[in-house]
Amino acid sequence: MMRKKRRSSVDKSESAAPPDVSKSKKSRTTGHQSKTTAQEDTSIDSVFGQFLHEAGVILRQGSTSNEIAVDQVVFQKRLQQRLKKSPRYPSIVQEFITGLESHIEDPERFRNCLLPCVPRLIFLYSNQMTLYICLSIPCSAGEDGLNIPRVIVNQLKWLDRIIDSKELAGKLMQLVSVASVEIQCDIITSLPEILEDSQHSDIARELNALLQENTQLTVPILDAFSSLNLSSTLLAEVRVSVMATLSAVQLEDLPVVVKFILHSISPSDALEVVCDLRKKLELELCVLHPVLHASQSRMKSKGTTESSNTSASSSSQDSVALVLDGIKSAVRFQKTTSEAWLKAIENVDTAEDHKVIDLLVLFILHSTNANHSRRGAERVLKVKVRAGQIQEALLQKTFRGYAQVMRGYFPSILALAQSLLRSPDPCVVPFGGHMYRLSFTAFDSYCQQEVVGSLVTHVCSGVGGEVDVALELLCGLVTEKPSEMALYAVFVKGILDYMENLTPQQIRRLFHLLSGLAFGQQQQGTHIQDDMHIVVRKQLSSTVPKYKRIGIIGAVMVVGSMGASRPKVEDSQGGTLPKETYRQVTALLELVRSCSESSPEAAALYYDELANLVLTCTLDPLVQAWIGKSVLEDFQEDFVVDLGPDITGSFPFPACMMYNLDDEESQGGIAINLLQLLSDDLQHKGELWSQTVNNKTQRRVSPLCLSPFFRLLRLCEEQQHQGDLEEIDALLGCPLILTDMDVVEKSESLSKPEREFLCGLLFQTINWFREVVNAFCSQKDPEMKMKVVTRLQNITYLQTLLERTLAATPGYSPPLANFDGESTEVAPVSSSSAAPKKGKKKGTGKKRKAPAKNPSADSSQLEEGTEAEETQQDDAEKEKVQEATRPGVSLVSYRHFFRELDMEVLSVLQCGLLSRSLLDSELHSKVREEVQLGPAELVFLLEDMWRKLEFSLTAAPAKRVPFFKGKTDKSVGFSHLQQKSPKDIAACCVQLLPTLCTHLENCHNHFQTLLSENQGVVDASGLDVREHQLLSSAYQLLLQVLHTTFSWSVTPRHNTTCTLLPFRTVSSHFEYLLNFHSTVPSLSIALCLSQLLSTVADRGGHQATYREQTATLARRFLCQEWVTTSGDREKGPKHNETLQTLLSIYLEHTDDVLKAVEEIAGEGIPELLNSAKDASSRTWPTLNRLTFLVFYKGMMGVLEKAVRKIPPGRNSDNTEVMSEKLLTWNLAVRDFHILVNLVKVFDNRPVLNVCLKYGRLFLESFLKLGMPLLDFSFKKHKEDVQSLLKTFQLSTRQLHHMCGHSKIRQDTILTNHVPALKKSLEQFVYRVKAMLTLNHCQEAFWLGNLKNRDLKGEEILSQRSQGSDEEEEAGSPLPQEQSEDEVLAIIDF
Repeated sequence: MMRKKRRSSVDKSESAAPPDVSKSKKSRTTGHQSKTTAQEDTSIDSVFGQFLHEAGVILRQGSTSNEIAVDQVVFQKRLQQRLKKSPRYPSIVQEFITGLESHIEDPERFRNCLLPCVPRLIFLYSNQMTLYICLSIPCSAGEDGLNIPRVIVNQLKWLDRIIDSKELAGKLMQLVSVASVEIQCDIITSLPEILEDSQHSDIARELNALLQENTQLTVPILDAFSSLNLSSTLLAEVRVSVMATLSAVQLEDLPVVVKFILHSISPSDALEVVCDLRKKLELELCVLHPVLHASQSRMKSKGTTESSNTSASSSSQDSVALVLDGIKSAVRFQKTTSEAWLKAIENVDTAEDHKVIDLLVLFILHSTNANHSRRGAERVLKVKVRAGQIQEALLQKTFRGYAQVMRGYFPSILALAQSLLRSPDPCVVPFGGHMYRLSFTAFDSYCQQEVVGSLVTHVCSGVGGEVDVALELLCGLVTEKPSEMALYAVFVKGILDYMENLTPQQIRRLFHLLSGLAFGQQQQGTHIQDDMHIVVRKQLSSTVPKYKRIGIIGAVMVVGSMGASRPKVEDSQGGTLPKETYRQVTALLELVRSCSESSPEAAALYYDELANLVLTCTLDPLVQAWIGKSVLEDFQEDFVVDLGPDITGSFPFPACMMYNLDDEESQGGIAINLLQLLSDDLQHKGELWSQTVNNKTQRRVSPLCLSPFFRLLRLCEEQQHQGDLEEIDALLGCPLILTDMDVVEKSESLSKPEREFLCGLLFQTINWFREVVNAFCSQKDPEMKMKVVTRLQNITYLQTLLERTLAATPGYSPPLANFDGESTEVAPVSSSSAAPKKGKKKGTGKKRKAPAKNPSADSSQLEEGTEAEETQQDDAEKEKVQEATRPGVSLVSYRHFFRELDMEVLSVLQCGLLSRSLLDSELHSKVREEVQLGPAELVFLLEDMWRKLEFSLTAAPAKRVPFFKGKTDKSVGFSHLQQKSPKDIAACCVQLLPTLCTHLENCHNHFQTLLSENQGVVDASGLDVREHQLLSSAYQLLLQVLHTTFSWSVTPRHNTTCTLLPFRTVSSHFEYLLNFHSTVPSLSIALCLSQLLSTVADRGGHQATYREQTATLARRFLCQEWVTTSGDREKGPKHNETLQTLLSIYLEHTDDVLKAVEEIAGEGIPELLNSAKDASSRTWPTLNRLTFLVFYKGMMGVLEKAVRKIPPGRNSDNTEVMSEKLLTWNLAVRDFHILVNLVKVFDNRPVLNVCLKYGRLFLESFLKLGMPLLDFSFKKHKEDVQSLLKTFQLSTRQLHHMCGHSKIRQDTILTNHVPALKKSLEQFVYRVKAMLTLNHCQEAFWLGNLKNRDLKGEEILSQRSQGSDEEEEAGSPLPQEQSEDEVLAIIDF
């Protein structure tokens, strides 16, 4: 304050002092005074010293501060008055300044003048020259640390008056040009407080130029810029300059630069600035990779060098943290900045262009309190992850280099991970899992606890996909970080309270996780061992089947962890386990076995779980031996009998040996006594199974345990003999004691118990064969391979018998085959629901009685997805193949009652023609037997393969549990498959791709030969309908398997999947598959081929190259007439659904959508209207009156999508661009007019519903995108605009008539569309008026009343008195035939 007022008084004294100053005072001026060495300051004799003394300031020498005796205001007033009253005024002022200059020549005096007086600082500022002299003193600090230049600059701040501000600015900039960096920084940062506002623009330009020359001054210059009052234009110019220096800025200066850039943007240029900043901000270069940093540290000397490296790394992390803080403050307080960041990240369209800053900014945006930023960040992250543009590698790089910085955003990272993991979109779920895993490994213990707690919450949610991923993550963390996870074992143990909502596979994962923590080799979680034992024993002792199942699964998983093979210890007695641990394992196994004897279902589950354990775990040799020691003996005792001349016993049907594959003359053979098992089970039906088991004199065995027990036996043998099953190979070809299957032909004459017994016998036989195929499918011996193929033929034949038997036994409940789920979850369909399937299958010509000696003549029931072409056999064809036709039910609904086939069974597809020579008694070749996969067996294997791929590789949101959970669990029957990862399953499919292509070529060759023999006639006489159906099904299944394999999201695009095919490039893939189009026998197979081609092209990354070929192929299929083997045209709901998908593929891949729609609507539909009632269009044979709705809906939908992609018109568009957009809209409106007018002919409700729905959407798109174009192009293209509006008015009138029709019919489905459509019609009226007004042509517009009319244009009389809707083109009461003249009059420009 004192400095301000002194400056003011001096200025006033110079300008306002009276001229009559006393001459006596003038004589007292002594000029420059030399320095005195006296104790007291002799400068008091000068005018300067005398005036100060009289005004109240006493000057001191040495280190003593100057003193002020009066108040600052009084001192300033006295000094001013003293100068003005001097007779020598104004010359006395110069003498005063001269005295000042003399006084401050002494450094001690000068220092005292800069320091505060007692009690306040005294410093008199006179003019610019004095300041210049003061600043010329050397710049070093004094002995006491006083920075003289900084103190001098501080005196210049906040002055009340500046005589010449421009000159002052120039002097300051001169100083900046010659001073040291430290003084330059002080001066630059003080400029806003020294200069007046009028000088801000000029000084900003000079500082901007200085910034380009010297980046060392970046921080002070930007600090000054932030305090200067600059225009928006100048600020933008400065920001561009700052942005240009961004790459050269020091790391420690980067936060200031980023903060300045973000706080200087305006809403208009926010996106451009943020995009530029994002492009130039290379945070990857700011932080050294830890490995590189470590190597540098090792190369340098130890000690101080390492500490300096550590401090440098910490400093770089701090700088990055400050940069992110600057971004956070900008997005928090400026909505436009946060939106610009989101848009900038969203605009990046390739994974290579995404950088670490993108993820960090998304975390920042999510951490702000603004809801729009939080939701926007979550949305953008999901979109980018789904598109594969933000990948796991970028996430790992971010965590690896910026973990310290990201720790502050951990709550947002956790929330985003939770959201991704809960997403119904399966493509983003794994990314959320990676965020959890990296957070656990990179952050501190608090974060680890939060991660584990969140994952436990996911598991307890009960949502299928969410639970699976969370359990998988927890298991992975236990494997990677066992010691850290052991700290949180108590949290994980809490999941045991929520097992009711978990599936069997999830329960396995949970117990695997917990037992790994509690009983693993490192014994990290021993504190939960007792809890685990308590839970397992409690569940085992339960009488409720559900809890007993949980206990069996849990106990076996605990055995797997406790009994796992480990490094050998001293007291292991030949194994790798301590003696006490071995005792606990065997005791637990004994407990499980005793508890599971209470029911055959529990025993079968125990065998299955133990078999899975033997298959997946490497057990201790002693434990493995204990498990397998009695399996073989027990199996032989319970299920195997020796062959004899007669079969004794009381059975419901005559007993006989069936399906013997061994030599008939061989002696000492064995057989599976299945008939006896089922008979005994039937006799003891209703008795408690445990009572019979405890009877030592007669041990009862359930047929349910046959297949599970054999699976355990087989796996134990494989483990013991390294995959060789020679010890039990007799079970592959041994016969079964059954009954003659001719009884199936008389099933309708049997009693209900007999039919049910027969069904049970067939189910158990099929399941035995399926388990036998599982066991021996991988054997290399040719004879065994032949037997495996023969067993597959047995299965397909028996399934046809079972279909007919089930058809005659309504309400039958089959025996369980999968024991890890609720029995109610696999309940069969009721007889009422089976009846339609029975009728459908009756017309498929699939069930045929085959001779018992040739059981391979028939095959399994086809899947739902292969039934489209089979449901259309007409009566004549049915009669023709009556001998080969039997009624039956679909086995699809009974799939859960069959044993699961292993993935290894699919290797049978690679078997070609198998043969062997049978020898007579003299060892001479007697006959040569040949076996190969027939069409029925091929379809059977492909059906199973496709089901497996659909379950494992098709990531569908449907896996989420609905609100009302269905009765059927889709995972039942895939227990073994769930033990494998999707990657392993995909690898298995890749190995089979050459074989699948071979089968595909065989199907192609068959149909090609068929067409050439019959001159292209599909329904030729003498056609083997059964073979045609089977090979058609195989054809379709092969394409579906290939499509599912190629569609898998994790399949590599260029190597793993494609290189094993008989071609190398994507072009070769495409051309290879394209060759199959000529022999496609049905529309459903044509659709599969089109989808496969589209997927292959997409995997190649050059989809645009093949779009035209895909569209041409789809058009060819649409222009082809599809008939069944009976000669009828394909029809039905499935046909329509297939046709709709194929039409969408054509319209989506064609280059010109509008032209394609016009071609169908302008050519195909008129041909249909001019044809007979049951005929179809000549150009488009698939278009008939039954499929019109399919074509109409497809065209309306794709037309609405197409107009949404037309870019909106802009005033800046040149004439050529504007004309092109206008032409596109003319074509679209013309197509729309054609489609809307079709409702006059096809006026049924579904067509009207489609027209109302898509008509409103088209109108809204026209208002949003088309009308701005008309605004700008009206003057230059008046005729085109006029034509477009005339055509569109006709369409809107028809839409209005449809609204009236819907109301008068009082159809709720149609009237739901009316309010929104009428609102859009009204908006269109006023939008056209606004367009005409904008172009000064409002006289061409007039408004009238549009009467309510029906579809035929007749007035609705009942609504004559009601208020009518407004629309510009139809206000005239003229008759309908004058409507065109009416339109022309209205739009007469």
